[in-house]
Amino acid sequence: MQFVHLASLEDLQTRKLLCVKTGSYRILIALAEGTVYAVDDMCTHEDASLSKGSLHADCVKCPLHGSRFRLSSGEALDEPAEEALNTYPVNIEGDDIMVGLPD
Repeated sequence: MQFVHLASLEDLQTRKLLCVKTGSYRILIALAEGTVYAVDDMCTHEDASLSKGSLHADCVKCPLHGSRFRLSSGEALDEPAEEALNTYPVNIEGDDIMVGLPD
């Protein structure tokens, strides 16, 4: 696993949800209840960017059909989504958000 700089804490101050593309990954960086999370950006039910959704406590809600996903585990909490999102470890180094991506 390699940790890659994908955003800064300053980036999350006004927008709590960011989509960052790196290589073949589309990662959602989210600031929820004071914690930074990194999960796949695309809803597992249908191709919809979760960065266009909304935060609800420690969950992100898909803008297309309303499925919610727990940011800490990726678990799908509502239908129609049934499959969990991939989650990625996050390290904060100063203002830098570093996300662990598979090699």
